[in-house]
Amino acid sequence: MLTERQEEVLDFVREYQRTHGVAPSTRELARTFQCSQPTILKHLQALARKTHLDKMADGKWGFKATQVQAHLFAAPVYGAIPAGLPAMQEQDPEDTLTIDPAIFGVRNARKGQFWFLRVTGESMIGANILDGDLVALVRRDPRPGDIIAALVDDTSTTLKTFIKERGRILLRAANARFADIFPSRLESQGVVVGVIRRKLA
Repeated sequence: MLTERQEEVLDFVREYQRTHGVAPSTRELARTFQCSQPTILKHLQALARKTHLDKMADGKWGFKATQVQAHLFAAPVYGAIPAGLPAMQEQDPEDTLTIDPAIFGVRNARKGQFWFLRVTGESMIGANILDGDLVALVRRDPRPGDIIAALVDDTSTTLKTFIKERGRILLRAANARFADIFPSRLESQGVVVGVIRRKLA
């Protein structure tokens, strides 16, 4: 079992190595986690003892190439869900995205539990979710304040913030131009855990 700091170090090493192609140095890790190199070295050695990391030929601590690939997951991309007025839901994936779910804090991703939706519309711009973005979702029960992909009244889907007020559930946009939605029936199809920007200003 890993400590919270060990999990943070492991996630950082994995993402750094995936992005840069090499493992980070102990100096880079110490700077990132604001601690001494001997302290970070103890974390790396503990992770190696628990078989999560290996000492590489260059003396750095990281993942072997096969281990890096093992963390990649082919997530389906469904499209599109409106960040605007509700629309009829689509269920067939239009693409797949091979990615490490740990980027979004998701561990042990499984089919049907982690996926992406393509966003259309501008109702969630206040949450920094723009038209054309991909949102990463996981299947779990929503908590108030979560942004969810919602099936509204068994007929249509929309991307909104899940709100409970005075015992009543509603869906709220992150754009004042859009009114709250008060569904008679609501099913959360997934909770947003991250965003990938697809259009650059």
